[in-house]
Amino acid sequence: MALQPQGDESDDGMDEFMDKFTKQKYKGAFSEDSWQEEFDQIPMFMKKAPEEIDPLKNPELACLQSIIHDEDRPPEEQARSFKDEGNEYFKEKNYKKAILSYTEGLRRKCADQGLNAVLLTNRAAAHFHLGNIRSSLNDALEAKKLKPDHLKAVQRGAQCLVELRRYTEALQCCDEGLRVDPQDKKLQELRATADQLRRAVERDARKARVKEKKEREEREALRAAIRARNIKLLEPPPLPRRRSDEEEEEDEEGRALSVGLAELELDGLGVESPTGARVFLDGQGVLLWPVLFLYPEHQQTDFISAFSEADRFVDHLSVMFGDELPSWDTDRKYRPCDLQLYFEDEEKEELYEVSPASSLLEVLQHDRFFVKAGTPGIIVLVRGSAFCSHFLSGRRVHRLK
Repeated sequence: MALQPQGDESDDGMDEFMDKFTKQKYKGAFSEDSWQEEFDQIPMFMKKAPEEIDPLKNPELACLQSIIHDEDRPPEEQARSFKDEGNEYFKEKNYKKAILSYTEGLRRKCADQGLNAVLLTNRAAAHFHLGNIRSSLNDALEAKKLKPDHLKAVQRGAQCLVELRRYTEALQCCDEGLRVDPQDKKLQELRATADQLRRAVERDARKARVKEKKEREEREALRAAIRARNIKLLEPPPLPRRRSDEEEEEDEEGRALSVGLAELELDGLGVESPTGARVFLDGQGVLLWPVLFLYPEHQQTDFISAFSEADRFVDHLSVMFGDELPSWDTDRKYRPCDLQLYFEDEEKEELYEVSPASSLLEVLQHDRFFVKAGTPGIIVLVRGSAFCSHFLSGRRVHRLK
């Protein structure tokens, strides 16, 4: 006679366990509020790996990583695992992490040169996206050495060479790849771009050489014209430095010599005036100068950017002080017939009176006139005014013959 179970007892306690299971809440279940975040922590369902893997927080992921990077596996398997890991980082646009993974794969020094070429090419792509163009080029060239027919390496190398403006090398690189696959569209596009840019650079270089030659010829013509007219240019002073007593004495003795050298140099013209105007020769061989008029009584200036050497001062004064006088001339006394013109000999601290009927060339050719900073300067005073008398007092004034 078989024994029958008594009451609610069971021989394995399953009924009691099931009863508790239906009444007690499962402690390992996902919470209702954060189940999606918790689900994303499971390695199989992760959309993105964490930057740093903490074994305490992510024990499953740390375990999987240790399996992937098992040092006991063959180098080829390890390198391939790092390649796959780098590719995942690359897809996530985490290029720095991708570079580290590809680098680890290369450090395994596996015998599969094709795999090494892929690791180098992929690392070149990551470098390129980070803007490390030279590092990208180095990896692409190294990959091409390992596997010359690896077109992705050739494409990346050509792309880097274009970015670095090494267009001739880029063309050579494209031609090497097109010999492997003449129909490769990427290389065809890169070659067309490199060729177009190379032609533009060569065209700009030719234009620059023509422009440079023209400017050199114009400068030589200008130098010859100034020298032929015996016009003296005052060179800009050198940067100040501490000088010995002997140097000061030598400087005083050589002052006249430096002025003589200025006659042959155009360095003074290299310093542009505040307006940017400079002396130039017109088509008829006439010099046109920027001329500065100074009115010390009112601390005002006038500027004529192209004063012909043949023009007389009175002609310009008639325009500058014609029917409409400047607003700062409140006393209305700057009439052409009442103006006196002077230039200053800064070295001797003397003034030379200029006749308004004189031409600019006549003044420029005076023995004591030196063109400073490429711009002749003329002082304008009102004859008989109190300021004129005060300004001229104590100064030695010469009249031009």
